[in-house]
Amino acid sequence: MPSPAGNGGIDASSRALNTVLASLEDSKAENIVSIDIRGKSTLGDYMVVASGRSHRHVAAVAEHLLKALKDAGLGNARVEGLSGADWVLIDTGDVIVHVFRPEVREFYNLEKMWQAPDLEEETLH
Repeated sequence: MPSPAGNGGIDASSRALNTVLASLEDSKAENIVSIDIRGKSTLGDYMVVASGRSHRHVAAVAEHLLKALKDAGLGNARVEGLSGADWVLIDTGDVIVHVFRPEVREFYNLEKMWQAPDLEEETLH
């Protein structure tokens, strides 16, 4: 679904997604999954889920990502959970990033929820 800004919005979300993925790879995040949520949610265009090996690694991945977003001119993202570093949420507006410790990621299993088929497309009762 195109953003109200037209093609510029699509370019901005793609640029944000590419910046996020490059930063996560660079900081050695694990099991990186990108989910296209356009048309499924008004929260953003993409959701990215990744893991860090420990509290310290999760915090480092998140801080590296925040710097990369700022350096790319994508503004200041909203951040939740950085102090505990079990689950850090970074919202760029176009891309929502979740960085988890592996056991926390497994517990919440966000990928399964967001990758499930739309109920309108495949209804099972």
